[in-house]
Amino acid sequence: MERSLVMTAIGDDRPGLVELLARTVAAHDGNWLESRMARLGGKFAGILRVSVPEEHAAALLAAVGGLKAEGLVVVPEEDSAPRPPDQPIRLELVGTDHPGIVRDIAALLRRRQVNVEELETARDAAPMSGEMLFRATALLRLPVGLSASALQAELEKLAHDLMVDIELSGGQ
Repeated sequence: MERSLVMTAIGDDRPGLVELLARTVAAHDGNWLESRMARLGGKFAGILRVSVPEEHAAALLAAVGGLKAEGLVVVPEEDSAPRPPDQPIRLELVGTDHPGIVRDIAALLRRRQVNVEELETARDAAPMSGEMLFRATALLRLPVGLSASALQAELEKLAHDLMVDIELSGGQ
């Protein structure tokens, strides 16, 4: 029987951290299923999902706990929920950067019970003016009874107030 684990990892960024984690998982007959990892502010941060044979799970959990001595803090959790079969909706946002964009979008999504499955944000200079632009890309999972077009209408109202462009795709 396989056991599914979700692990978060963080440490000071340096070459070899992904290999260290991958070697540890493989040494316990684990299978690396999916992950998201990035360097942010001098730190390496990631989240990954692995499966491991039940008879090797305890040893893997102990081994990832021991990675702290090598500068990588790993927090494992049981994978608690199967992924829903429907398709996620993709949100893309761009606008002049200012405080509160993520807060206001996240509040609207929470009120409508929309789950944020992935979120990536960045700031960069606009090509012509050089002013700072805020960009966000998210994968959303809508609750039963909420259509993508209804969410789009609500987001368009908020986008006007925030002075950003928002586009939804998929699941229409």
